Amino acid sequence: MAGKLMHAVQYNEYGGGAAGLKHVEVPVPTPQKDEILLKLEATSLNPIDWKIQKGMLRPLLPRKFPHIPGTDLGGEVLEVGPGVKNFKVGDKVVAMLSHATGGGLAKFAVAKERLTVARPPEVSAAEGAALPVAGLTAHQALTQPAGIKLDGSGKQANILITAASGGVGHLAVQLAKLGNTHVTATCGARNIKLVKSLGADEVLDYKTPEGAALKSPSGRKYDAVIHCGSGIPWSTFEPNLSENGKVIDITPGVNAMLTFAVKKLTFSKKQLIPLLLFPKAENLNYLVKLVREGKLKTVIDSKHPLSKAEDAWAKSIDGHATGKVIVEP
Repeated sequence: MAGKLMHAVQYNEYGGGAAGLKHVEVPVPTPQKDEILLKLEATSLNPIDWKIQKGMLRPLLPRKFPHIPGTDLGGEVLEVGPGVKNFKVGDKVVAMLSHATGGGLAKFAVAKERLTVARPPEVSAAEGAALPVAGLTAHQALTQPAGIKLDGSGKQANILITAASGGVGHLAVQLAKLGNTHVTATCGARNIKLVKSLGADEVLDYKTPEGAALKSPSGRKYDAVIHCGSGIPWSTFEPNLSENGKVIDITPGVNAMLTFAVKKLTFSKKQLIPLLLFPKAENLNYLVKLVREGKLKTVIDSKHPLSKAEDAWAKSIDGHATGKVIVEP
């Protein structure tokens, strides 16, 4: 593929939203040591993609301009770089790229072998691409700070999941129910039926007084909150937490970091924990296996061709996607 050009979508500076995306022809990347060249079949967007464009992590990310965003891929191996042991040309895979370099909104991309896993025929490219950031975030939040054993062997826990119809939320509900949990979830009225179908025991419309107050209809106190939404202050969570309850914030802002520090310094039993994702291939493999076995369902909000990637970008920015937004070459 060396010397060939491909269609890609990039942005050249911070800001600009969907209108800041540019369609370009760029060279097909070449896999280096321990890397794999993929022909992309699906890329899923995550809110972090457009937040980086907005400049929320400047000057750290992106590493350089122009930047081709997108990290969550389903595709086929076209070429393997030196040192690649587990994949060969023609293999179907799911891969996660780094946010620093991106590369997913394109016809081809280079992935590291260590964050690439096999994709069985039962799992479509779109289903696979929906898993990396959202699925790994849900998995890490539940198994680490929340301490849920997904084989159901742990003690019973009451879990609240906010924004439960979104990318992370809809996967968190299903994963939580693999453990010994009672799940209360919040979402908009139009998605209540969907979230119940994913296994939530109680679902609150976030626009009602009970939903806004996060009160469990059965009067439970939450041992852990997987907070996938935004704009809810600590004062709303605190009265709903059990004695040692934790709020795990998957998109921590400045206020969350301040609350985290205050709770630590005052030795509070109730804690706010900001989550930083540490992706691991073994966990991604586990999620793919669950999808294959029918134990985890990825909800696809919409699919958009690469030629209309800005529509997908705008849909994600809008913040009301149900499940995942997918771009297909």
